[in-house]
Amino acid sequence: MVGPLVGAPPDSDLVSAAQAGDAGALGLVLARHRAGMYAVALALLGHSADAEDAVQEAALIALRCIGDVRDRDAVGPWLRMVVRNACRAQLRRMSAVPVADPVGAVVMDRTYGPPDPAEVLDRHALRDWVWSAMEDLSPGLRLVTMLRYFTDVTSYEDIAALCGTPVGTVRSRLNQARTKLTDALLSSADRVHDDATARTALHRRLAEEIMAAAHRGDITAAMSDGWSPHADVTWPTGKITDMDYLGPAFGRDLSDGVRHDLRNVVAGREVVIWEAALLNPPEDPFHCPPGVVWVHFLDRGRVGRVRLYHPRRR
Repeated sequence: MVGPLVGAPPDSDLVSAAQAGDAGALGLVLARHRAGMYAVALALLGHSADAEDAVQEAALIALRCIGDVRDRDAVGPWLRMVVRNACRAQLRRMSAVPVADPVGAVVMDRTYGPPDPAEVLDRHALRDWVWSAMEDLSPGLRLVTMLRYFTDVTSYEDIAALCGTPVGTVRSRLNQARTKLTDALLSSADRVHDDATARTALHRRLAEEIMAAAHRGDITAAMSDGWSPHADVTWPTGKITDMDYLGPAFGRDLSDGVRHDLRNVVAGREVVIWEAALLNPPEDPFHCPPGVVWVHFLDRGRVGRVRLYHPRRR
């Protein structure tokens, strides 16, 4: 455990630097308050691995939400509040009572609902550090982390179903990913990071173009540049097809009056995720599930395979 550093700047200066995109400053803030955060977790969860998990979860939430801290001198109490919310979420999950993402207790706007996770992160420059750090994770760890923290597919059960792995494996991978990311943050390696905002903007534009082409009945042509002609498509039922099946299947839904409304795009170097609402016609409101997630796996910049999944309504 890292203790306070002699001569380190005050919290207010470190928070200002972190909000400007300095990962090292945020690492110092977390190191300074880690003991207090861990004490809160121990008080609520006892001496167990769950307490460390809650502290690591809080560190990742801090990455997303540090830009929302207004009283920079009170970052210590803010971090302890985040830990407390993460612990309560764990306790409720263990009691099998549904609970919202602990981030919601910190950043939710009660009038308009929770913001898009990627938009929260985009409010400050730490996003590039986050994405660079995530790209260092193994593919299995990276995918569950992207789903858990940057999409609406946040429950362990949904992530397990989408990835085709047991829930226990999802828990284990998230624990490993949290450990690696928080360790990387605390070490705060100083290096050049990719421009995650530009990459996400590019893939959002491509997604919008493909969706627009699909509604014109021209999805196959729109995908010709960015998708391998040999790409495999795994459908929510588990059925695996080639690209030739995708266009007609999409067209059948469109002819039945279903429309796709793109809601979120999360883009890494090797994985791109689309989230879309499925808008059914009034005369057939249950034609399709309410939403679909597209997980694209890239091979040298082109989609080599894609997995489709319908999240459960919560």
